[in-house]
Amino acid sequence: MKLQMKLLKLRRTFNEGFTNFRRNGWLSFATVIILSISLYIISFTAILAVATSIILTNIQDKINISVYFKQDVGEERILEIKDKLIGFQEIKSIEYVSKEQALEQFRKFGDNSPSISQALDEIGDNPLLAALVIKAESPDQYDLISKSIAESSYSEEIDKIDFYENKEAIERLNSIMGLIKKIGLALGAIFVFIGILITFNAIRLTMYAQRQEFEIMRLVGASNRYIRAPFIFEGIFYGIFSAVVVMVGLYFTSMFLAPLTEESISGGNLATFYLKNSLIIFGSLIFSGILLGTVSAMIAIRKYLKI
Repeated sequence: MKLQMKLLKLRRTFNEGFTNFRRNGWLSFATVIILSISLYIISFTAILAVATSIILTNIQDKINISVYFKQDVGEERILEIKDKLIGFQEIKSIEYVSKEQALEQFRKFGDNSPSISQALDEIGDNPLLAALVIKAESPDQYDLISKSIAESSYSEEIDKIDFYENKEAIERLNSIMGLIKKIGLALGAIFVFIGILITFNAIRLTMYAQRQEFEIMRLVGASNRYIRAPFIFEGIFYGIFSAVVVMVGLYFTSMFLAPLTEESISGGNLATFYLKNSLIIFGSLIFSGILLGTVSAMIAIRKYLKI
């Protein structure tokens, strides 16, 4: 019997909260839009951060150190250096690429460009250098490997190490994405504050319109929890509707950006990433929306609901 009464009270307060949400009309619409903008900025920044992390991981998996040797360094000497490098615990694998193999690969690349083939024919001799292609156990170990090779006893026999160009590109991408995250989080925080303020004012106006009803409810013995519950539900409704709006917005954003991110994310683009993780994203949005709405309602209740 007690359980039935509690469920009945819960249903009544739920319905009253939805009535308050619907009754506010344009104010509810404006509140949902502001909350949606807040959640959109934060969630898009989070998705971008995760997608960027995946892209960087894919780039790092493909990266390696190519150590090019001078023309007068023979194959036997290069293989001797390779045997020394195999002892490095940071090195996962080493592949020797001879001048002939490098030329063959270059010619395959030049099949689509007649100018490259023509240039090679004019040169006559093989202009390419033999190299050791090194993969590290971990991406953060490439710098250590490069420095060790550059400072080794055989450094005079090395023409160049090409890792540093790749390193600068990755560091530049990391710094750009770090800046985007900071800007996104800052804008998100600003809009979260605005969203809480708007929701707070919407619930405050509802309280003001129903101030006489509170007195009647108190006279008939309604508990403080029963009086407060509809406003909590009203805040929750603002959060839920905002989450749905953001989910739709993120879908269209991911579809728009899909051609620009094609094959950059493992298994597809930003749209496929969004669809694969849509349940997690929607759950996070619902949780965040309910949290924002509830916090706004609690602030309004503490400040204006004197019972």
